[in-house]
Amino acid sequence: MENVKVVTENRKARHDFHILETYEAGMELKGTEVKSLRSGKANLKDSYAQVENGELFLFNMHISPYEQGNRFNVDPVRKRKLLMHKKEIMRLLGKTKEKGLTLVPLKVYFTRGKAKVELALAQGKKLYDKREAAAEKSAKRDIEKALKERMR
Repeated sequence: MENVKVVTENRKARHDFHILETYEAGMELKGTEVKSLRSGKANLKDSYAQVENGELFLFNMHISPYEQGNRFNVDPVRKRKLLMHKKEIMRLLGKTKEKGLTLVPLKVYFTRGKAKVELALAQGKKLYDKREAAAEKSAKRDIEKALKERMR
C-alpha cells in the first residue's frame, strides 16, 4: 500500500452507526490548517458531511489553530469543502435523502502529500443495536480467552 499517514480517526462512528459504504474525498484547506493537520491537531467528534448546492461540505471538524500561524489562522470549526466527482456527489445526495442515512467522516489522512477524508454512508444505530454489538464483542473475547487457555 502507498504511504498513508493517518491524522485522526472517528472511533465513535463505528459504535454509533452501521457503515454501509465508504468513500474517499479530498479536502480544501487553508495553509495553516495543513500545518496543524500534519502535527495531528484535529478532531472529528460530532462532525458530519452534507451536500449543499451540488457541493459537498464537512461540518464541525475541529482543526486547532497553528501556533506560529498568527493572523493567518482561520476559524477552527469552519465548514470545509470536500472534493469529489460531481457524479459521486449526486449519488450521495440521492442516498442521504433516503430515510436515516447520513455522511460521517471516519478518518483524516495524508496520501501523496494530499489531505483526504474517508467518508462513510451510514445509518444510525438504535440503543439495542449498540448493546447487541457490545454483547457480541464480549462473547467473542470470552471465546478467544477460553481457546487460549485450552491451548496451554
